[in-house]
Amino acid sequence: MTPLRVKKGMESAVLGGFPWLYGGELVESSELLPLAPGSLVCIENHKGQKLGIGYYNAHSQIACRVLTLSQEPIDVAFFKTRLEKALALRERAIGVPYYRLVHAESDALPGLLIDRFGDTLVVQVATAGIELLQPLWLAALEELLHPRTIILRNDIAARKLEGLTQNVEIVKGTATELVQLQENGCVYFADLLRGQKTGWFYDQRDNRQMIAGLAKDKTLLDVYAHSGGFAIVAAKAGARAATLVDSSALALELAQKAAQANGVAERCQALPGDALQIMQGLAEAGRRFDIVLADPPAFVKSKKDSVPGMKAYGKVARLAAALVEPGGLLFVASCSHHAQRGAFNRAVQDGVKKAGRQAAILRQTGAAGDHPKHPHLPQSEYLKGLLVRVT
Repeated sequence: MTPLRVKKGMESAVLGGFPWLYGGELVESSELLPLAPGSLVCIENHKGQKLGIGYYNAHSQIACRVLTLSQEPIDVAFFKTRLEKALALRERAIGVPYYRLVHAESDALPGLLIDRFGDTLVVQVATAGIELLQPLWLAALEELLHPRTIILRNDIAARKLEGLTQNVEIVKGTATELVQLQENGCVYFADLLRGQKTGWFYDQRDNRQMIAGLAKDKTLLDVYAHSGGFAIVAAKAGARAATLVDSSALALELAQKAAQANGVAERCQALPGDALQIMQGLAEAGRRFDIVLADPPAFVKSKKDSVPGMKAYGKVARLAAALVEPGGLLFVASCSHHAQRGAFNRAVQDGVKKAGRQAAILRQTGAAGDHPKHPHLPQSEYLKGLLVRVT
């Protein structure tokens, strides 16, 4: 492997567990120039002592992602060992084969995301290095799980930053139109080829269970409902009525299918359309709900979006708070890793205040346990939820 030398004094972060090296931390070398994006490199300190192995991409802001701090071979056995550790964590914590199996750097597999739907795996490859290593980790997945179907949902924007094309590809088996999954004792449906991201948002699993535990005999409004993850489990837990709002007809079709499968269709109503407009219309009609949920798409996709993004979260919170019964609950979530927890909390509280209401924070939440946080990457703690009591 080509040596990748780190400037003097820059190796301490890597040795301490930080998984990235930026271009400015590296010694320039003509040996690096002919390397294809994502090529394996031997990471060395300024004296030439070996530190570990990573993959290098001169076209990326993150020039090198660390795979190991040893000199172990990067082969099928390497990936199988990492995958076995990830699998053991999920099987112990969740129990059913429906979860995020690999969460990139947090599972020591930078650039790789894998969601499991029983015997079907949906994979996102975010970096050139993981793409070059694809034959190895695919072979490891085959040895470990023998999946029936593997789908590459490589239609994510992050690939552009690595100079990669975007596409969706079935690399093993065949994909049916819908797949059934289990979560929190409920049956749901996901479209793995046309749905958002990998087709389902496992990261909200624990938050959905939290809301379900508060929903008995209550009315609930689920804004940005997607495929009904919050509303269906709340209805099954005894919610008196659940109203689902989403702009995607496909998502609401899947939610209605899940409501029927779980025997709660008569208590679930879908309102298709723009979330903000529908919330405004419900307020004008004098509607109130015991619990209101708002899980919007990412409003802060980069640091430059911070100010307008926080205003957007505040607006959602303002419209949602106006629909909460006095003494009821409001839960707002952000999936933007650039949205800082403190700023997000303030945006929600300001929105509630602008609605003429007051908020008492009951709980701050994050992603479910199959989305572990990397201790050195605040970005891995991307999901933030805030549950407040509105008076």
